[in-house]
Amino acid sequence: MPDQIIYKEIPPHARLAPFIDAYWTVTGENAGYLADKVLPDACVDIILNTGPGFAAEVGATYMGTGGAYLIGTMTRHKEMVRPPGTRLVGIRFRPGGFPFFYDHELLRDTADRTIEFDPGLVPAIPESSAGLAAVLDRYFFHRFAIPSRETLTLIGAVHQAKGKITVGQLARSSFVTIRQLERLFQLHLDISPKEFIGVIRFQYAYAQVRRELSRRRLLDIACECGYYDHAHLSNEIRRYTGTSPSGI
Repeated sequence: MPDQIIYKEIPPHARLAPFIDAYWTVTGENAGYLADKVLPDACVDIILNTGPGFAAEVGATYMGTGGAYLIGTMTRHKEMVRPPGTRLVGIRFRPGGFPFFYDHELLRDTADRTIEFDPGLVPAIPESSAGLAAVLDRYFFHRFAIPSRETLTLIGAVHQAKGKITVGQLARSSFVTIRQLERLFQLHLDISPKEFIGVIRFQYAYAQVRRELSRRRLLDIACECGYYDHAHLSNEIRRYTGTSPSGI
């Protein structure tokens, strides 16, 4: 059997879905050391390592067997290396969703970092993936608390605009000051609203480029997605993916 890493997503319960994007597993029983590029999505993940220990990136936090780790809000791509026998379980929170289950202070200074997470704040993982969703749903229903939904409303507005919105426009349309906006995003995502808007605009543009570059000019896609010109879009794609538009 060829070397491979198997990635699977499991949807959370519908009542948790506004806050948790997915539960996921990565296994590599027959794999050697394989590299994988992960693109920024402005989400926060908790990873539980039930396989061998490894460091996913050069100089990154060592993820020991049985450990729990927090992946802060991503604003750049990561080149991840998975070892033989990889067994990971992840919880990917939607932007702004993490504070509905944990103290927002746990996100302080975590953007683009992998840090150790208190194992007492995660559930025991069952041996079989068949019961995984039920265990995680039950755990997060128990932890659920309702902070201010104001940040989720702001995040929704950025998604609705597909990232084609300025910080000033977002503040005015939401009837908050730019200073309040900065505080809310820093508190609940550990990144600025400008950084978040940039990631969301990139996500929509990236999907367009992958789907339509063979039949549309890059300039047309750039203008449609709110970039100044094709060079601006090319630079942003390189920034977030490490490669040119033609290489994605």
